Amino acid sequence: MTHKHVLAALLPFAFTTTQAIAQDGPFGWEGEIEVGVESVLSSDAPGNELSDAFLNVEISGSYAFSDRVFVFGTLAAESVLDPTDDRAFEDIGIYVKELGLSFALMESASIALGKITPTFGRTWDDSAGYFGSSLAEDYELTEQVGIVADVEIAPGGTLSFGVFYADDTSLSRSIGTDRGRNTIAVGGAGNTGKLNNVTLSWTQELGESTSIQIAARHLSAGVGEIADETGLTASVAHQFNDSFSMFAELARFNNFGGGADDATYATLNGAYYTGQWVFSGTVTRRDLNSGGTTDLVSVSAEYEFNNGFVAGAGLALVDDNGTSDTILGVNLVVPLGG
Repeated sequence: MTHKHVLAALLPFAFTTTQAIAQDGPFGWEGEIEVGVESVLSSDAPGNELSDAFLNVEISGSYAFSDRVFVFGTLAAESVLDPTDDRAFEDIGIYVKELGLSFALMESASIALGKITPTFGRTWDDSAGYFGSSLAEDYELTEQVGIVADVEIAPGGTLSFGVFYADDTSLSRSIGTDRGRNTIAVGGAGNTGKLNNVTLSWTQELGESTSIQIAARHLSAGVGEIADETGLTASVAHQFNDSFSMFAELARFNNFGGGADDATYATLNGAYYTGQWVFSGTVTRRDLNSGGTTDLVSVSAEYEFNNGFVAGAGLALVDDNGTSDTILGVNLVVPLGG
């Protein structure tokens, strides 16, 4: 199980968000360093009991040629292979996560092309806690080559559209530990080398405390897959007051990953804020036709220091089709730039 802390501030117009990176002059950059340890304390399958000390780094930058044309990029460093035994800061590779050009067509519309991140779902952005997005990350779309566009159609409402395919260029490799270059022969939904994969999403702010998102995607079958994948997701986030928020997302897929399985994911996340502390809990379910059901229940605590550093810990109970694991994760996140 992998934990990923997502950058809170992204590049202007480069992604399907209106939030901009802090920028003085034409160049701006931000990033973060995350160090931590994730351990399976106990498991019905003894082979699952291992510890992984990890390092994750992301650095994003942008350069504005004008007030309407930007170049953007994100470098990432992390363990690019799954652990097979106890591991401490091993198998780390550095790779280009995003790279491209962005154009502000008008005040309410933008387009980006290159290696991009299409909009589909947002659990990894809006859920709180160490394990808040653990299962939902199965359907996150990253490292795609194509075009994405955002258009603000109504106040607080953004329509996002993308056409793309899984990156099969040399940018899919990594320096250090080489994860290898992706090729069409690997197969998988969306790994087609053609712009025949599509996302469409609507994100709407309802006042200052509530937002919703509805999204759909179609991923064409790759080599060896039996069918195209279609997926839908719907989510709602609500801030009840200064102390309590909730987030929920439901995702449904036919022929998930291009295979025979249909899949359903459900995430419910709540967070309580007091002073510099955030306490959160998550309940998540993944249901695959032939792969069975995975249930995850977790609690987390995070503390933000005055310098912006965030220390966190989470405990998760996981039942993966009858195999029970107890997992502990601790981390420290150090912001950069900004």
